[in-house]
Amino acid sequence: MGVIKDNPELALFLCLAAGYLLGKLRVGPIQLGGIAGTLIVALLLGAWTKVEIDEDVKTVFFAIFIFALGYMAGPQFFANLNRKGLRFGVLCLIELVCVVGIALGLAKAFDLDVGTASGILAGAATESAVVGTATEAIGKLDGLTADQISEYQGNVATAYTVCYLFGLITIVLYTSQFMPMMLRINLRDASHELWLKMRGGKGSLEADELPSLPSMVSRTYLVTGGDGLTVGALQQKAKSLVTVEAVKRGSRMLTPDPGLELTLSDLVLVVGRRAEVIDAGRHLGPETAGIPGVETPLTTQQVAVTEKATAGLTIDQMRAEHPEFGQAGVYVTEVVRNEQHLPASGETVLARGDVLTLVGARSGLGRLVQKIGAVVKNDATDFIYLGLGIVAGSLLGQIVVRFGDIPLSLGTGGGCLISGLVFGWFRSLRQTFGAFPTQAATTLKDLGLAVFIACTGLTSGPQAWPLLQEYGALLPFAGIAMVLIPATISLFVGLKLLRIEKPLLIGAIAGQQCSTPSITAISQVAQSTVPLLGYTITYTISNFLLPLTGPVLVGILGN
Repeated sequence: MGVIKDNPELALFLCLAAGYLLGKLRVGPIQLGGIAGTLIVALLLGAWTKVEIDEDVKTVFFAIFIFALGYMAGPQFFANLNRKGLRFGVLCLIELVCVVGIALGLAKAFDLDVGTASGILAGAATESAVVGTATEAIGKLDGLTADQISEYQGNVATAYTVCYLFGLITIVLYTSQFMPMMLRINLRDASHELWLKMRGGKGSLEADELPSLPSMVSRTYLVTGGDGLTVGALQQKAKSLVTVEAVKRGSRMLTPDPGLELTLSDLVLVVGRRAEVIDAGRHLGPETAGIPGVETPLTTQQVAVTEKATAGLTIDQMRAEHPEFGQAGVYVTEVVRNEQHLPASGETVLARGDVLTLVGARSGLGRLVQKIGAVVKNDATDFIYLGLGIVAGSLLGQIVVRFGDIPLSLGTGGGCLISGLVFGWFRSLRQTFGAFPTQAATTLKDLGLAVFIACTGLTSGPQAWPLLQEYGALLPFAGIAMVLIPATISLFVGLKLLRIEKPLLIGAIAGQQCSTPSITAISQVAQSTVPLLGYTITYTISNFLLPLTGPVLVGILGN
């Protein structure tokens, strides 16, 4: 024990390792997760060793976490500031009002201190970021002694741990198991039907299926019946849904310009959808085996949607706006938004910052990229941009605004969250600077939060047991109630007033709670990614709004 107490870095990383190991334990659809596991281990280890961690360590790592969180969500947050996004945003406002109102009510009814009330809010809402923003806000309250500040900050962590556990179990079971029964739907069938509707009635693949034949093909034909036919005329016959990538005449490679006339024995490489390529072959002649020097492999390119004219269009509308998709044989095979994979169906609405995987011939891809966005270049982190963003957020957090006698401040956490949103959104407009690869951002986000939570648990451990003895029965009740009340209200409002499709509504309610375990369970039950379409909108908005509830609640209760 002495070694750990004298070397706090050992305690810190021991909490991370043991906490994430504990977080891997799964009971049915419930998995605790690494952050909650880290906090449990840290509280126990802190109570045993009474190790001391410098407060600046918490501040630095929390700033990194909250900036990375905002950066990753920024493009989608601003893209959702439209009619559809605001419709789903009503659910986030319901969550916001309910959790703050319930926390205030419990604080008044049971005479809770500001730390315990903030921890209840953070844990029941399953939003770890609130722990940081509330803890920071408590440290800035006037009229408190150093011991009181330490006690209240410790109560945040303890109350969060208990309420998070019960809140997590409740939201996972409520959304994935009980909501489909309440809506009288089979979630898998309903998601499948909505998926078919989005695809215009076309069949879709199950979660464990792959197409037996690729939709994109390239084939080489020997010209025997198309003597004198121009390349342009051939493409017109195929309704511009194929592209001629190469023409070989004898030993020479010719440029396939639209005016080029084909002659007998030419070898022509045609790329496009399978049916159209086969139809084009009927005008040319028999298909030949692959010949070196003629075959052009299909190329995959990841492109971020940055053009304002493209954002807000469905994939089908984007294809109609840019005939080059059909002419060059380029297709969208994947859509990634905020780390979530969305169905690449024709009805999927694109948002600025979405990353599209385009597949097609190299020449066609090159012509299209500049019209819809920019090639994703995330090979190295731009630490200049990253550092300036955190500096801007820290400065923003120092601003204090008074509402009557109540001083409100975003703090470092709220300031870095807002700067992250803005810097991430600005990067999405032109992805030629400010690179912050998704894997790097995710690593820093997770590491920053894990270290902050471990520091909080280690310093709060000695006072955890007295709080549990005093409020042992209240904390589980609060964790369950603060999930069920806003989720049930959102279910009614979303269904009756907003008329959101049921699979999307269930996903959106998981998103308003920022519950990744919940959407994972929902997707497993649905065996579909359709609920993710609702989840990504509310998750992005709540990720911005919920962390700000910490300073608001502290500001109200602390005065």
